[in-house]
Amino acid sequence: MPTDCISFRDTNYFSDFICDYLDEKPELKSLYNRFPKLENFEAQIEEKQTSFESQSRTVLVEVLKKQYQKLETSELTLQNIKSLESKHTFTITTGHQLNLFTGPLYFLHKIISTINLTKELKEVYPDYNFVPMYWMASEDHDFDEINYFNFKGKKIQWPNKVEDNDAGAVGRLTTEGLDAVYDIISSEFGPGKYAEQLKTLFKEAYLNHNNLADATRYLANALFADYGLVVIDADNSELKRVFIPQMTKELLERVAFKTVNEKNNEIETLGYNVQVNPREINLFYINGKLRERIIEVNGVFSVLDTDISWTKDELLKHLEEAPECFSPNVIMRPLYQEVILPNLCYIGGGGEMAYWFQLKSNFEAQDVVFPILLLRNSVLIKTEKQAKKQESLDISDKDLFLKRDSFINKRVRKISNIDIDFSDQIKHLEKQFEDLFKLAKQTDTSFIGAIKAQEVKQIKGLKHLEKRLLTAQKKKLADEISRATDLQEQLFPRQSLQERNTNFSELYLEFGDNLILELIKALQPLRGDFTIIKL
Repeated sequence: MPTDCISFRDTNYFSDFICDYLDEKPELKSLYNRFPKLENFEAQIEEKQTSFESQSRTVLVEVLKKQYQKLETSELTLQNIKSLESKHTFTITTGHQLNLFTGPLYFLHKIISTINLTKELKEVYPDYNFVPMYWMASEDHDFDEINYFNFKGKKIQWPNKVEDNDAGAVGRLTTEGLDAVYDIISSEFGPGKYAEQLKTLFKEAYLNHNNLADATRYLANALFADYGLVVIDADNSELKRVFIPQMTKELLERVAFKTVNEKNNEIETLGYNVQVNPREINLFYINGKLRERIIEVNGVFSVLDTDISWTKDELLKHLEEAPECFSPNVIMRPLYQEVILPNLCYIGGGGEMAYWFQLKSNFEAQDVVFPILLLRNSVLIKTEKQAKKQESLDISDKDLFLKRDSFINKRVRKISNIDIDFSDQIKHLEKQFEDLFKLAKQTDTSFIGAIKAQEVKQIKGLKHLEKRLLTAQKKKLADEISRATDLQEQLFPRQSLQERNTNFSELYLEFGDNLILELIKALQPLRGDFTIIKL
């Protein structure tokens, strides 16, 4: 299984914000505590160990035991859950939406990054235990973001037969209607050993569980239990009870609104975009199918677009009696995670990292340890057949990441028997005009404008001619170009990264369990490069 890599910046798929973080630009240091290096985990362990209470560990373990009560899992996962009682045990966490049948391929990459980091940490810090944790985003409420997955260019979608299935927290959604999806995949996956395994996996997860959270837990456990993965559903009364002090402060003091806006201004001053903007109150009220914002007007707290309202004292009493009715939004969810988990590091994608950078001041104001932030492994997986085709076409890995037009133009220039790159001619022309500008300055400066206009006209003419010749060559070399673009489309479906479109089932049909085994072997979470794998 040959493995190669390319820098995240060279892929042109990652923002300057993330690439600058990976380069440890000093101006970003105020946005995080510690950079993800093995030696930095020692101080992170000490800080978290000092601040995380034993009672929180007890609650966490009891909740996890209940959530795993009816689920058959590995001895390693059960050991990991029990070990969380110890002050010497810490989590490495990733989170993901409850996408149908895992959604895009990076679901696997996130979790495997998490598993592999725990292994690395155990080797360096043998006196401690490290548990890989998958945080299910069970309180998200956008059904349209999770109700499908892509398979060989087709969108396999969950038919929303329940009228209110797009309301409330997605983890609570019933699995009604997924029998129709099972019929579709049974046809699409076809016959064969691995196809039968996938169909059984889908059936056991979605047709034998009543809600989406339980179905997703089963699925993640089936794929990763052998590696000790622990799955947590934080939509839970006892876990939220631990979070009451932070929710109270948010309701009464608007902590996140103040601190995150200040950090947003800092980020924008540095020239980057912010991902999310805080509300004055960053909590939802959740009850049955209802999940709506809590607002406050003239001392009266209410749930937006409903008749539900409280005085301040009534609200705090209700929070104490029913913490499960309060749900953190995107700003508060990371804080909730770090309050209830003995967590050292959060592993996420580029978008996730960007909004975590907005939150450090809020953590400080709430006196919660800010975790180490690690960009997950990103991966391009090539089959042996695709790798051979790439080699025969003499296409570099770096060229594969080019946008389609640039890819084609570079390809035409490479395989054409005539030189269609006028860069040298344009430079030569610019040099000639430099001499004309000098002459005009020495004689009559009124000619400078006319010379500039002539320079622009001639360079534009050369570029236009270059473009026409490229177009002509594209037609002449259409078959060669088609072979190259077909390969790029296979590896970059819809002209985007494979991991953001392709579902794991496409590769599982060919490689079976070996897909996860080889990813486990190949991914190095602290390497800091985009990984390319040939299977």
